[in-house]
Amino acid sequence: MKKRIIIAACLLLVAVLGAAGTVGYLTFVRPPANPPAEACADGRKPEARPTVVAAGSSSTQGTLGADWVGALRERPEYREYEFVNAGRNGNTSADLRQRVDTDIIACRPIAVMILIGGNDVRDGVPLDQYRDNLGAIVDRVKSRTTARIALLSLPPLGEDLDADLNQKLTAYNTVIKETATRYQVDYLPVHEQLTDLLRQRGGDPAPYDFSFLLSFGAATQHYLFGQSWDEVARNGGRELHVDHIHLNDRGGAIITELTAQWLTN
Repeated sequence: MKKRIIIAACLLLVAVLGAAGTVGYLTFVRPPANPPAEACADGRKPEARPTVVAAGSSSTQGTLGADWVGALRERPEYREYEFVNAGRNGNTSADLRQRVDTDIIACRPIAVMILIGGNDVRDGVPLDQYRDNLGAIVDRVKSRTTARIALLSLPPLGEDLDADLNQKLTAYNTVIKETATRYQVDYLPVHEQLTDLLRQRGGDPAPYDFSFLLSFGAATQHYLFGQSWDEVARNGGRELHVDHIHLNDRGGAIITELTAQWLTN
C-alpha cells in the first residue's frame, strides 16, 4: 500500500510539473506568431506581401493577455499583408533600440507600430533616457525605411488611475506624444481610450499588485483551464487587466481597432 501511495504521489508530481512547464513555455518562452527571426532574417523576397511590424514588449508579444497583433492578422481586410510580431517579453525601450535593425528595418516594412515603455515605468528608467531611446528608435526607422510609423500611448498599469505608478506613467505618455510631434509620425491614444473605459466603471478599483505568481496564475487559467482572458480578468475583479499589466481581450480590442483605423487611413 505504501509503495502504491508513493507511486501515485510521484505520478501526480510529474503531472503537476508537466502542466506548470507547459504553461510556462506557452506564456514566457514561446515566441509570438511570425517573429522577425522567422519573417525577416534572410531579407524580404521581391514577391513578398507588404509587411507591417508591431514592435514592443510583452503587451505586443501577446502570449500573456490579448494578442492584438494576431487579431489584426485575422481581419479579412488585411489578408494581403504580412504582420510581423516584434514584441518581446520584458523589453524596455533600450532593448528595443538595440534590436531595431534586425527586428524592424530588416523586415522592410510599409508600416511600423511601436508600443514600448511599460517596463521603463516599472523599472524607474529616467525620463530623459526613455526620451532618448524612443527618439533613436523612430529616427532609425525613418532614416532606413519609408514606412509609416505610429507611436501608441502606454496602457495604464493597474486600474487605479490615481495610483502613484499611473501618475508617473503620465509623464512617459507625454514623451510619446512629444516624440510623435517632433518626428512627424502618428500618435495613437491607447491610454486615453482605456482610461475612459475604466472611469466609466465606477467603484473602487483593485490596487496595483502585480507579481510573477499572479501572471502565472492568469496564464494557468487561460492555457490549462481554457478560460478567456476576459474571464481571467473578471475572476480577479478587474475590468481590463489579467494581472494589472497585461490586457484582456476587451482591452486588446481597443488597440486592435485603433491600429486598424490607422492602417486603413
